[in-house]
Amino acid sequence: MMNSYSFLRLAIVAVGASLIVSACGSDSSSPTAPGTSTAADVTVTIQSNNGSNSYAPSPASMRAGQTIAWRNADSIAHTATQDGAGFNTGTLAAGATSAATMMSTAGTFTYHCTIHPGMVGTINVQ
Repeated sequence: MMNSYSFLRLAIVAVGASLIVSACGSDSSSPTAPGTSTAADVTVTIQSNNGSNSYAPSPASMRAGQTIAWRNADSIAHTATQDGAGFNTGTLAAGATSAATMMSTAGTFTYHCTIHPGMVGTINVQ
């Protein structure tokens, strides 16, 4: 027979486990599901494997402190990965939109698709 103290302990353990499981399922840097929008200030569309015309707009223009996301409008997977080190959307399936990335520093940033290195884009942050 369960007394009120045992029931309370069981309830606290269940709530704690639920919070841990829900926190583990959340990753703000992962791409969103196809058709899900992000709260990005600027969205770049991945059009195809077409060199400097692969991303639109390119160059993308934004202000420091704004966020940017990439939406894959192509029928195959792509990435948007900053040259050198920096942002990386990870693999975006057809129809997926990346998580928003904050661009906090002014400058010109070039990026490419790691799957198709000939796909290139530029972001101008002012």
